[in-house]
Amino acid sequence: MATEPAASAGNVGRKPSMNRTRTTRSVYEQAIRFALLLAAAVSVVTTILIVFALVRETITFFGDVGVSEFLFGTKWTPTLAGDQQSFGVVPLITGTLYLSAIALAVAIPLGLLVAIYLAEYAPTRVRKIVKPVLELLAGVPTIVFGYFALTFFTPEVLRATLGLGVNQFNALSAGLILGMLVLPTIASVAEDAMSSVPASLREGAFGLGASRLQVSLRIVFPAALSGIVAALILGASRAVGETVIILIAGGQVARLGLDPTQGYQSMAAYIAAQSRGDIPTGSIEYGTIFAVGLTLFFMTLLLNMISIRLVRRFRQVYE
Repeated sequence: MATEPAASAGNVGRKPSMNRTRTTRSVYEQAIRFALLLAAAVSVVTTILIVFALVRETITFFGDVGVSEFLFGTKWTPTLAGDQQSFGVVPLITGTLYLSAIALAVAIPLGLLVAIYLAEYAPTRVRKIVKPVLELLAGVPTIVFGYFALTFFTPEVLRATLGLGVNQFNALSAGLILGMLVLPTIASVAEDAMSSVPASLREGAFGLGASRLQVSLRIVFPAALSGIVAALILGASRAVGETVIILIAGGQVARLGLDPTQGYQSMAAYIAAQSRGDIPTGSIEYGTIFAVGLTLFFMTLLLNMISIRLVRRFRQVYE
C-alpha cells in the first residue's frame, strides 16, 4: 500500500504528453489543409509568373522606346513605319476610361435600382425568378453582346429609332452594351449586400414610422455600403478589362476626344487585336502587347486596392 502514494508522488511533476495519436480523421484533415494550401500557392505563383512575363518583355520594349514617350505620348501608331510610328499610350488609356465611363453611367444607377427592388420591394416569388435571370445574363458570352451591339443596336436602335448619326463602329453603342454586361454583376453583388443587413434594423425603422423608401435609402443602403462599394469596383474592373465587345463594336482606332459617334479602342481590345495579327516575335510591335498589358494590369490592381480600402473603411459588423 505504501508504494501507491510513492508512485503517485513521482508522477506529480511529470508533464502530460501533448502528442496526438494519428487517426484516419487527422490524416484526412491534414490532406485537406495541404490541398487548400496548394490551391492558394498555385494562384499566387501563377500571378507572379504573369507579372514576370509582362515585366520581362516590357523591359525589352523600353530598351527601344522611352518610358516618357510611352506614358505621355498622345499618338498611338505602333504598326506604322518610319516617322509615322508612335508609341504614346495615352489614347488607349483615355479610350479605355471613356468606354468604361459610358458603361458605368448605365450600369451603376440601373444596377443599384435593381438591387434595391430585389432586396426591399420584390415579393419572394419575383425575386426567385429575377435573380437567376440576372445571373444568367452575367454568364452570356461577351461575343454575343458584341455582335448584338454591331448588328442590331447600332443600326436599329441608335440610327433607325433614335436617328443618331453614329458610325458603324462607335463608342456609344459599345459603351451602352458594355453597361448591360456589367449591370448584372453590380446588381447581384449589391443585392446580396443589402439582403445581409439584419432585419432588426428594418423593424426598428418601421417601428419609428419610416416608410419603405426611407428604410431602403437611409437605413439599408448605408448599412450595406461596404458591399455596394465592392460591387461598384468589381463592375468597374469588369468594364476596364472587357475585350470582345470593344473589339467588335467599338472600333480599332486609338484616338483622343469624347465624341461618342466615333470609334475608340481600349487597351484590352488592342492586345486582342495585335495578338491575332501577324507580328514577328521579339519585334517592337510585339513588345507593345506586353507594355500595354502591364499598364492594364496596374490599372486593375489600383482599382482592387481602392476597393479593399473602401470596403474596410465602410464595413459594419453586426452581432
